[in-house]
Amino acid sequence: MEHIDYTAKKIHSLIQVDGNMQKHQWQNAHWSKRFVDMVTGQPGMYNTQTALLWNNTHLYIAFIAEEPFVEALQTERDSIVFLENDLEVFIDGGNCYYELEVNAANTVYEVFFIWKDAYTKGSKFDVPEFDVHHPQVYAFGGDYDRSGATFWKGTHPRGIRWAFTNFDMPGLQTAVQVDGTLNDNSDIDKGWSLEIAVPWSSLQLLASGRNIPPVHGEVWSMFLGRFQKLMAGGREITPHPAMALNSHGIYDTHLPDKWSRILFEEY
Repeated sequence: MEHIDYTAKKIHSLIQVDGNMQKHQWQNAHWSKRFVDMVTGQPGMYNTQTALLWNNTHLYIAFIAEEPFVEALQTERDSIVFLENDLEVFIDGGNCYYELEVNAANTVYEVFFIWKDAYTKGSKFDVPEFDVHHPQVYAFGGDYDRSGATFWKGTHPRGIRWAFTNFDMPGLQTAVQVDGTLNDNSDIDKGWSLEIAVPWSSLQLLASGRNIPPVHGEVWSMFLGRFQKLMAGGREITPHPAMALNSHGIYDTHLPDKWSRILFEEY
């Protein structure tokens, strides 16, 4: 029997995306366990939980994040928000995957990745939308691969990915609510919440032959995680603590085979 990390329940209503976790849909949703350290599997330093719901038109993802000092200084779209604190979703599509990061100011960072070995002439990826000559497209080997045999291609056996940083997910909605005061560390905050909606119609490439919307019993792979900036003695602690629904055993988010297995259930 296939291992499942989370079961996403189907609903028959639309969710108004405003970051409010008091809506009845989220109150009745199954919330995940506390996120764990991405490398060790030990409980995360702050509580972080996620819940997923879906209907015939949208995939909905929510997070609640405990945070005593809610901070988000990057406000320009596609700025590298993981340099501070963020919540993250990756969705695997087999020969491609999508990355979404959002901070407490609701600043969105998106990248669409296509494995280089899958980007061939005449393939479904060989279209104007994915022009590898665009100035915002890069070759990417993975996180923290800086020595030896992994320097050029990273640690994943498939090697290099094309990274389309100019990609915007059609119809994406995100909203944040802060329980505290953003960018004011003179008081203690409770944390922040993030709500995401993605139209199924925008996930055709990532479906990779699966049904859109899913049918009962289908499984998708997703990374659901969080990165936390910490300062000590005036210095930034690196790498940032990384928390996720399940551990990877390695400090690299870009390993789809290690992501969480999400089961879509209709009842």
